[in-house]
This record gives sequence, C-alpha cells and structure tokens, in this order.
Amino acid sequence: MVQSDGPTIRGLYRYPVKGLSPEQLELIELRAGETVPFDRAYAIENGTGGFDPDNPRHLPKIHFLMLMRDERLTTLQTKFDDASETLTILRNGKRVARGQLTTTLGRQVIEQFLAAYMQAELRGAPKIVFSEGHSFSDMAAKCVHIINLASLRELERAVGNVVNPLRFRPNIVIDGAAAWEEFRWIDSQVSVGNSKLTVFKRTARCAATNVDPGSGQRDMAIPAVLQRTWGHTDFGIYARVSEDGAIAIGNTITV
Repeated sequence: MVQSDGPTIRGLYRYPVKGLSPEQLELIELRAGETVPFDRAYAIENGTGGFDPDNPRHLPKIHFLMLMRDERLTTLQTKFDDASETLTILRNGKRVARGQLTTTLGRQVIEQFLAAYMQAELRGAPKIVFSEGHSFSDMAAKCVHIINLASLRELERAVGNVVNPLRFRPNIVIDGAAAWEEFRWIDSQVSVGNSKLTVFKRTARCAATNVDPGSGQRDMAIPAVLQRTWGHTDFGIYARVSEDGAIAIGNTITV
C-alpha cells in the first residue's frame, strides 16, 4: 500500500554470497562507511580469480560466479547463519550442501557441490573467497542499493509483464515516492530510521536483470527496454551510509 506521508521502506535484503539468493530482513543495523552487514561478504571465484585476502581490492564481477553470465545460480536457495557463518544450499526445497564458510572444510563442502552443479559454467575449480571487512559488491565504494516500486510499476507497463524487484538485487525497497523521484535524490542526504544516507549514483543495469530470480530463465530484456523507453539503462540508486543507525520495514524516508 502506498503511504501518503512519504516514501516508506517495504523490503530489506542482503546477499551473503555474491551471486546467490537474497535474504529478507526486518531490521538492519547500519554503520557509517559500511554496507549492510554480511552483504556480499563472500564470493565464489570462477577458476583463478586473483583475489588476495591479505590485500583485498575491488575486482570486476567477471572474476566470480555471477548472475549476468551464470543464471543457473538462481535455481539454488540459500540460508546464512550470522553466528556461525554457515551457508546452507537448497534446491527445490531440499538441502544439497551445508558448510561453515570460516573453515577450510566447510568451504570445501560448498566448493565441491558447486564444482559439480555449475560444471558447464566454470573456467576452473570454484573457490570461496573472503576478507574481513571486504564486500564483493559490483561497486568499489561501500554502499547500499535502493529501488523504488513506483518506478518498477512504470517499467512493468513498458515491459508488459510483472517484474520481480529482486531482479535488481536491492538492499532497500521503497514505495510511496513518485516514479523516478529517486533520481532527483542524487547528492542529497536521506534520513531513514535513525540513520542517514547520502545518495551518490544512479545504477546502470546489466544483463543480470534479464534473469528471472525464480526460474533462472532469461525471459526479459530489461536494459534494452529502459534504453528504448527512457533513453538510459538506469534503475535504482546507490547511497553511502553517512550516520550509524537502525532501519526497519515501515520506516518513512525523508530527503
């Protein structure tokens, strides 16, 4: 339901392992200069990827298993336990692998499953990588990603079909703003809950958004529709956390 008192948070998500399924949250404790806790904390190198955990740096997503190229990942569902950092992988609701990612043995269990399941997509042995405090986001800057459901409804009209918002891998989903209003927030500060965010960039979309998050099928041409209809391929915005605080479903956003 669209609120009359301004934009409101309707969904919160994180992606503990880059390219794997989202986890829906009710509340997030944000810290200045950081992303959502455990968001893209891990990634899966596709063969030798060159990530050095002792000297972590941002690498292009082509180094890792990722949705733009490896859509079969969407047929897997995952659960992540914060306390133990244990990942459980399910397929069609049935557990197929489980491992504690902070241990060599736990990572090997997940890697062995992916080596078999993603064999056709691999350039070499898959390797789970991480480094304390590093995020494997597509953006080098630590930030959160926001999408607007009003803009999504405009996109649905252009596509002529329902579009799952999770195609865009958001951290925060809002409603109650006008369509495309979020683009006017660039270089503005946003207050939400008791945190503050600074919006700094529109999100240019890639072919990953063409993949249905449920079926793993490439069934749309989202960037092409955006380009043809609005003259750009942007959907969503990036924001840096500028002040610590908690945000929750139902929080109203003030720009």
